[in-house]
Amino acid sequence: MNHRPLVRLGGLAAALLLAVTATAGCTRKSDDTTTAGASVRTPDQVKIALVPGGAHPYFQPWKDASTKAKSDLGVSDVTFNETSDWDQTKQNDVLKSLAAQGYNAFGVFGVSPENINATFDDLKKQGFPVSSLASCPAGDVDKADFCLSTDVQLAAYKAAQAAIEAMGGQGNLVHLTGNKVDSNTQRRIAGVQKAVDETGGKVKVLQTVTDVDKDLQTAQKAVADLLAAKGDQIQGIVNTAYNPAVAAADGVQRSKLPIKVVAIDDDKTILAGIRDGSVAATVLQNPVGQASVGSYALMKLAGGCTMSKPGVIIDSGSFVVTKDDIDTYDKDRQAKTDELKKSFDSQYLSCK
Repeated sequence: MNHRPLVRLGGLAAALLLAVTATAGCTRKSDDTTTAGASVRTPDQVKIALVPGGAHPYFQPWKDASTKAKSDLGVSDVTFNETSDWDQTKQNDVLKSLAAQGYNAFGVFGVSPENINATFDDLKKQGFPVSSLASCPAGDVDKADFCLSTDVQLAAYKAAQAAIEAMGGQGNLVHLTGNKVDSNTQRRIAGVQKAVDETGGKVKVLQTVTDVDKDLQTAQKAVADLLAAKGDQIQGIVNTAYNPAVAAADGVQRSKLPIKVVAIDDDKTILAGIRDGSVAATVLQNPVGQASVGSYALMKLAGGCTMSKPGVIIDSGSFVVTKDDIDTYDKDRQAKTDELKKSFDSQYLSCK
């Protein structure tokens, strides 16, 4: 998900927030830009809400990460709420309800990239620190304090490169991805096309299939239809959305077709496919890092720190995993997460 690798460009956030006590390692800021009258909270006064757009396998690691963040940070609470049902109005209602329950810092995956800035602006006007997690607003303005997301275009480019290598550098490639109107999907399509263009015509995008990440059943039908219609024309399938990746891994294995599959994320079906050779590679994102580092930064903002550059976009990382590193890949993600936290202290946060 989403610069979710593949992200939207951010700009200036509105006002500055409530916050947590300053800690060593933050860059000192000479002028005070904290909103007048905003509260400065100690960690035990901070209640963080992590709110994805709805239920989706990608966000499940946020659950454990929220529990661990509460313990590690010593905050009052970190809750995970996925009840928005992929409806922006419902998500806004969920956020209002959480604020009424005393939650005062928010990490949000917005349902509607085109409209989520209005939601961020509303939360900021109430004095709440806000982060855009796993996806950034569409356009060039981000009203959240920061966006921590996969650079989705870069991740898709890496995935396509891996697929092209597995194909032997030539042939027809199919791209399976998410919602066509999502700006992140368009960035993913651009990332795949960039890798294809670099082959000088040796590889062709036979088809780009969008709108197949709603659920696994939708993805399975799309893969079955694709293989039935064009299976013998396809040398590789690159996936840049979770459900089609799982469906393609399973569908190609069952079909026995000699198609090289590159997936995304680390569903057990995908990892099993890498181990048995039916999946060539997967590109992993960093949902745990988004939740844990996002929570850390929100706590610091609630304690009095501000963003050195409000609305900044930060790549949470993407990692190509093959059979060679299937047993060690999580070390790389953890190292990236540790690096991100240090970067907030040294680069992104400005603390008194």
